[in-house]
Amino acid sequence: MTKAVRVHKVGGPEVLTYEDVEVGAPGAGEVRIRQHAVGLNFIDVYFRTGLYKAPGLPFIAGNEAAGEVLAVGSGVTNFHPGDRVAYYYNLGGYASERVIPADKLVKLPDHITYEQGAVLMLKGLTVWYLLHKTFKVEHGHRVLIHAAAGGIGLLACQWARALGAHVIGTVGSKAKADLALANGCDHVILYNEENFVERVKQISRGELCDVVYDGVGKTTFPGSLSCLKPRGLFVSFGNASGPVPPFPLAELNNHGSLFATRPKLNDYVGTRKELLEGADTLFAAVINGKLHVPINHAYALKDAAKAHIDLESRATTGAAILRP
Repeated sequence: MTKAVRVHKVGGPEVLTYEDVEVGAPGAGEVRIRQHAVGLNFIDVYFRTGLYKAPGLPFIAGNEAAGEVLAVGSGVTNFHPGDRVAYYYNLGGYASERVIPADKLVKLPDHITYEQGAVLMLKGLTVWYLLHKTFKVEHGHRVLIHAAAGGIGLLACQWARALGAHVIGTVGSKAKADLALANGCDHVILYNEENFVERVKQISRGELCDVVYDGVGKTTFPGSLSCLKPRGLFVSFGNASGPVPPFPLAELNNHGSLFATRPKLNDYVGTRKELLEGADTLFAAVINGKLHVPINHAYALKDAAKAHIDLESRATTGAAILRP
């Protein structure tokens, strides 16, 4: 038996139940791992509340983690007991041990810790595809990143700055503003005190942004559209404040022939080749110093409900992990 956090019915943080579960031997093409660190993400909240539908109930929450290989099933030749690994995979992450398909794992380089690996596979790969695939950020681009002091936000600000972009971020407090400025933001907007659309216009001298990365959703829409220059790209990749409401396509025309997309990580790492490309690029950025991985909060796995409360109340900054 091992410990895990399961959801028997969707709802608030109180539905996260810490309990014993049985983990069997790995089958063909599978690997059993002992987890050292588990990433905490808003997508975990979406599954817990039912905004994102799990395949069935009960389910084990969690979507990214890192650990060591304990055993491999038949046909697995590229992983061996003792290997240090990390993954992004829908559900099953909030556990001390688990079985997972081998093709979802990547090996951790020696210079990447388990804690870093646990928060890089979802958050880091998300930043990779947002800045390199969804919109290829290059020198001279002006980008707006909402929730700039969050787990994804801090990584995105750093990497966008390293790529030569002019980075504007929005945050909810002075402390978060200082954090964002220390992690690549050129300008930070306190959205509780300032109109972020008007501030973007002032900062850019009316030229606005090439791309807006919006993981907040409902409360930042449609303001995000007003921050884009003609033919700019609105990237809605999350719903921290609730989903973006339906809107007429004419709104994109009204704001200057804009483009809009609602991407998700699964569609950018759908093949083994894509996963390895993203992971290799991401790990290289950490090792060569372009990316610092700020892990600002750690909770025991049994305290997952507390972690969710803090995450939803905006009490966290940077990345957070659960320790099995």
